[in-house]
Amino acid sequence: MTVSAKIPRELKELMDRFGIKPGPIIREALEREVRRRLLEEAERRARRLGEELRNIPDEEIARLIREDRELR
Repeated sequence: MTVSAKIPRELKELMDRFGIKPGPIIREALEREVRRRLLEEAERRARRLGEELRNIPDEEIARLIREDRELR
């Protein structure tokens, strides 16, 4: 996939001056942002799961663990 973006002329001139290739930098920035959002999503899900698990009595959790161990 190809992505394009408009940048100020001065920035393009500076990129050329320093030999900066935008492709690898843009790719890295997008990968970093996707990782950040995946982590945020995982944290939200973990918090929701923790809230749900808080409502399960300890005895029920212990029973489920024992059942799982017996099945293995």
